[in-house]
Amino acid sequence: MSGHRTIYHSTLLFLFLTTPSWGIQHEKGTGEPYSLAGNRLAFQNWYYIRPGQLDWQDEEGNSVYGKSEVKADRFESKFHYYDFPHGIKIQAHPAQRKGPIIDREKPWEKMGIRVSSLLHENGNYRMWGTSQSAEGNNYGCYFESKDGLHWERPNLGLVEHEGNTQNNLLEFDKPVSIFKDPIAPSEERYKTVWHGDFNPEDFEEYEKHRPWSVMASETDPGRYHSILGAVSSDGLRWNEIPKALSVEPSDTNIVCTYDSSLKKYVMYTRNYLVGPRAENFSNPTTRMHQFVFRRSIGRSESSSFYEFPLSDVIIEPGPDRLPTDCFYTSCKTTFPGAPDHHLMFPAVYHLGDDTTSIEVQSSYDGRLWHRIPGEPVLNTADEGEWDGGCVFTAHNLVELSGGDFGLPYTGYVYPHKYPRGAWGYDVGMAIWPKGRLIGLEAEEEGEFATMAIVLPGTKMRVNALTKRVGHILIEVADYDGNRLPGRSFEDADPIVGDQFRTSVSWNGESELGVEKGTPVILRFRMKMAEIFFIDFE
Repeated sequence: MSGHRTIYHSTLLFLFLTTPSWGIQHEKGTGEPYSLAGNRLAFQNWYYIRPGQLDWQDEEGNSVYGKSEVKADRFESKFHYYDFPHGIKIQAHPAQRKGPIIDREKPWEKMGIRVSSLLHENGNYRMWGTSQSAEGNNYGCYFESKDGLHWERPNLGLVEHEGNTQNNLLEFDKPVSIFKDPIAPSEERYKTVWHGDFNPEDFEEYEKHRPWSVMASETDPGRYHSILGAVSSDGLRWNEIPKALSVEPSDTNIVCTYDSSLKKYVMYTRNYLVGPRAENFSNPTTRMHQFVFRRSIGRSESSSFYEFPLSDVIIEPGPDRLPTDCFYTSCKTTFPGAPDHHLMFPAVYHLGDDTTSIEVQSSYDGRLWHRIPGEPVLNTADEGEWDGGCVFTAHNLVELSGGDFGLPYTGYVYPHKYPRGAWGYDVGMAIWPKGRLIGLEAEEEGEFATMAIVLPGTKMRVNALTKRVGHILIEVADYDGNRLPGRSFEDADPIVGDQFRTSVSWNGESELGVEKGTPVILRFRMKMAEIFFIDFE
């Protein structure tokens, strides 16, 4: 164990030197105006909403904010608040279940089909997954769709099955997480990561140059749990990377992506809430000591896809949860049309009854995460249903034709740790009609203002819903907070009812009145209304 301890402490030093501090990016200027990576603004946290500013004023209306030379009695100064956000809340909405969306038609699908990744590119939907035959053999498989709901099996000609290569089978059968790398050469445009084993014969050389987790070797003595990777030019023909990306335990679906803002590869792993072992004690091997690790979600970032620092826990089961709850998979993704709006659909594994539920968390930078209030967006269905055992979502969240949002998931007929000889599983889709996944709501009356945003367009379309007696008014102000002529609340045409991709206008005019690339502040007045997102065009 002494050698392991040396590696462990060097790992801590490596993480200390390479892990960036969260929050303010000190190497960059901070504050307004903010820019958007896409043409869509969604209110999934408070990042784009101003906290407001208070002021104390004297009888003449002059600011005496924090002035020590002003000796005012307790009733002499008047309180003011600018851009005061009030009467609003952010909440998640449950999805509609749809499935199975792919029937088990082929002999290699008899036990089930499991989804691992979904990409929407060039007008087509591409899905990767695995299937299992009645004999228990696993296969990598690939599907395509025009609408994200009706799927075909293209004849790839890659794998021979019973003397025939006209099928949708892949030579690559790992339960993979696939992403498209915008900066890679064409032969490495697609990348994938998964949990596997490091070759023990190569480990002695590896540990001389790279940090590794002691837990990777202790979890199953004789094995070195690792994160492995592969690259591809088309997502169908894969070349495995010979060396591990990281040596650490990270069971189930790992998600990797390229963050264009950070200009780094970011990986979300299975990590564990577990403390260090007391000195002078060896690794316990009895079953009693195997179940002390609370499953959590980790994160690691790197300038190179070929090697990552050990991941750090970023989301763990907190005291607001049952002591038997833990996080199984992250399903990290982004908001459709807004690549800088980070989302995660972690599976909460309920050890108390061997079921799962899916919640949604949001982040403005992919590092700091918050759970969106509301009920789980997807639950294990009733016993006897095709997804009545447990459910696990897969990335990515996509916008379907017509504007609905869809997130693929695998539903199991039996619980996760149930005896698996008769296990069955199928692919479903969690659907949010009209993309109404996360809303900013005013149950009565509410107001808020956005941060100054560099306009990506000169018109706005709103996705919103109000009660019959409710409404939404929007005002446009310049960088300094001065309302633009003709774009005030008084000029705004009320937004009432069920409005999807509806133009925002003022006295019938839909132009914002300023050029693209101009910073503006948007102010909102709401009554019995909910806003889901805004599109600029």
